[in-house]
Amino acid sequence: MTVLIAGAGIGGLTAALSLHAAGVEAAVVESAREIRPLGVGINLLPHAVRELIELGLGDELAAIGVATAENVYCDRSGRRIFTEPRGVAQGYRWPQYSVHRGELQRLLLAAVRERIGADAVRTGARVVGFDGSGARDRVRVRVLDRATGAVEDMYARALIGADGLHSAVRAALHPRGGPLLWSGIRMWRGATRAEPFLTGRSMVIVRDGDAELVAYPIGGGRINWVCQVRMSEPGPLTGEAAWNRAGRLADVLPYFADWRLGWLDVPGLLTGSGEILEYPMVDREPLPRWGSGRVTLLGDAAHPMYPVGANGASQAVVDARVLARELARAEGVPTALARYETERREATAAVVRANRAMNRAGARTPEELARLTDTYRDTTGGDVRTLNARASLSCR
Repeated sequence: MTVLIAGAGIGGLTAALSLHAAGVEAAVVESAREIRPLGVGINLLPHAVRELIELGLGDELAAIGVATAENVYCDRSGRRIFTEPRGVAQGYRWPQYSVHRGELQRLLLAAVRERIGADAVRTGARVVGFDGSGARDRVRVRVLDRATGAVEDMYARALIGADGLHSAVRAALHPRGGPLLWSGIRMWRGATRAEPFLTGRSMVIVRDGDAELVAYPIGGGRINWVCQVRMSEPGPLTGEAAWNRAGRLADVLPYFADWRLGWLDVPGLLTGSGEILEYPMVDREPLPRWGSGRVTLLGDAAHPMYPVGANGASQAVVDARVLARELARAEGVPTALARYETERREATAAVVRANRAMNRAGARTPEELARLTDTYRDTTGGDVRTLNARASLSCR
């Protein structure tokens, strides 16, 4: 019987590929009626890139990504404060890639359909409920067909909620799970066709008071940029702060209009973006448990985190690989999911907390930044020697 995955994002599609590679039948239902290459840039850290390479996607990933060589911290005048090598330059056996999120999703989707079948991902199908109490060997999943309005029952060995920040599976498992928590920071994101800067594979991080800019190339002659501005103290996400909406240049440009890095035209970068996205920086308190019986969570549905350490998608990829390994080698599904949760829940909770600490940190000297980034790597499982020496997560 099939493992059913709710959500065809990066985590859900990686889970399907990983389960298939481990000899476990998998299928995906996705609420969106069409999967289009939307969004802007993300980073895949070496621990995630390793897993995708081991899934046989190394060449495809290299073709769409930029292998990040360094993080450069500087002030608003372009004066370099601290530089940290990244990926292979840092000693990892695997690169760090900056990619367009939508292009990565399209790559994974094509691999799922090629390897598992053209109908392995069903779009326009939303999980609206489930019940695992009626049978010992399966879970009944209620799925809404958005085109017809019909609700049908599907039966699966397990249900994996990989349905994102506003997960329906999580809401059913944890109806009193608490609100999204706002950092007090609003974010604007875009991708602009522009000339490369510094090495051409550099990521720049600039903070000045309550404003911060992160920019890096994502291939195709595009620079991805993220502007962050602190608007209030942290607290539950309510009211106007909760809006995810199309961003307006007039709202973000005044904070960065006089930034002059010399080697990067910051106002021009913002002005040149064809589309701007705006949303609050949010996470949730880590859960005391993820799932129950034959149902569990993965990725943002399980552990939404601030996009501070470039770890969100990477942790979802690792989730998927551990999940597949445990389902392939455990005698029973509930046991496998419990083992998966035991390995991943505390590890990802540590990343959530570390991202909060990174967001609050006021480090500005080279020594402070070096200490901060070293501590972050150690806390989040990204130590170079540890990853290079770790056994493969593949069960074959």
